[in-house]
Amino acid sequence: MQYFETRFLEEADKFISTLDLKTARKVFYNIDLAEHTNDPKLLKKLKDDIWEFRTLYAGLQIRLLAFWDKTEGKETLVMAKHGFIKKVDKVPANEIERAVRIREKYFDNKLKK
Repeated sequence: MQYFETRFLEEADKFISTLDLKTARKVFYNIDLAEHTNDPKLLKKLKDDIWEFRTLYAGLQIRLLAFWDKTEGKETLVMAKHGFIKKVDKVPANEIERAVRIREKYFDNKLKK
């Protein structure tokens, strides 16, 4: 059973394209796993409707910040416009704030269509 669908915004695609092939494959594998298992180790709520998609691979903590879009009658996880390699235990506040702004812009643009 698939719990949700994932959509990538352009910046998330760009970030993933900067990763080496094995690391990118691990990220996509974990996304697929999260879609089918809803595992909190892979997808965790941070705050203000911002979620953190988590991949640990080759000693790197890869993070993609995301938010939910439930406007079309289905559960869609939208990967926010950026990802980063996490170097400290806490997700930096500026990364969360950036994701909140991207979420607001995403829904503003959606309403205009």
